[in-house]
Amino acid sequence: MMPNILSSDSKALTEKDLQNKESSITTKAIDKNNKQNRSESYTKSEGWFKTELKWMNIVTISLLHLCFVYACFTFNFFENLMTTAWIYGMIIIAGFGVTGGVHRLWTHKAYKAKWQLRIILVVLYASAGMNDIFEWVRDHRVHHKYTDTDADPHNSNRGFFFSHVGWLMMKKHPDVIRRGCEIDMSDVLADPIAVFAIKYSPILKFIFTFLLPIMFPVYAWNETWFRAFVSQIFIRYILVLNFTWSVNSVAHIWGSRPYDAHINPTENLFVNYATVGEGYHNYHHVFPWDYKASEFNNFVTTNLIKFFSKIGWAYDLKEPSKELVKTVMRKRGDGSHSLWEAVPYPASKIE
Repeated sequence: MMPNILSSDSKALTEKDLQNKESSITTKAIDKNNKQNRSESYTKSEGWFKTELKWMNIVTISLLHLCFVYACFTFNFFENLMTTAWIYGMIIIAGFGVTGGVHRLWTHKAYKAKWQLRIILVVLYASAGMNDIFEWVRDHRVHHKYTDTDADPHNSNRGFFFSHVGWLMMKKHPDVIRRGCEIDMSDVLADPIAVFAIKYSPILKFIFTFLLPIMFPVYAWNETWFRAFVSQIFIRYILVLNFTWSVNSVAHIWGSRPYDAHINPTENLFVNYATVGEGYHNYHHVFPWDYKASEFNNFVTTNLIKFFSKIGWAYDLKEPSKELVKTVMRKRGDGSHSLWEAVPYPASKIE
């Protein structure tokens, strides 16, 4: 994260604020960081590696997905449109907890949030039913530092299935564990709200992922317990998981690379709509500290962060200047950007 290109509020730095010398230093720093993150021992992944399978995860994930397929063919989505709308509503709620909370706030520190917003984000993230905040943040920071190497928890060079869900079905690669132990998590542990959520993660997950989402349609519009259970557990929960996983798989395999042609992450519209704004992944890996996770600012998560900024609950929104984005894109992009023509990046500079 480069101090000279961050703004203290949601306004981007203007071109006058970013002198040519600073832009040159910043882009060189980005190159240097990429080279450091991909040291000689991490430029290649070893392909398949022998590790112990997590049979409980394999059975649980497989059964849930079998139930999801069956439910999609047998559940009558038109019987009660309120229930169907609640499926979509919970996807948005959980999605913002992941994208705006554990991802952009706690992992990348792309903005700061007052205690009111952090409590909301803890609850919304709990409704996604994923690992606790500590595990999620640690694994994601490792992912960014050692993207698509043996130290990446969901290395996309091992194929779609592994990067999507297979990595959850087996013990981690030794390099993932080793590098994970080196990640500084002091900022997360210094947040009492995050620590509370970590400590009571199983309870919060049960309440906000399963119990309340099922109870709400039953008591709000007299939905049956069976339909409420099927719609929220076998359909909504599985969709939330797969939409989130698609960032690690789909957005590392298919799509354009307008900001850096030499990394796997891509720009993928399907992922962007499925995850309420996380599909501009090539941009995100170049500028991970941008609170928008995109060059643009017209998506759900970004707009919600901007709303909380207006009421004072979110502040210090970080983003690069347009000049810096333009400079990096022209230097390293694949030429697919709609506004500027990319200049090929010299192969000799890619280690």
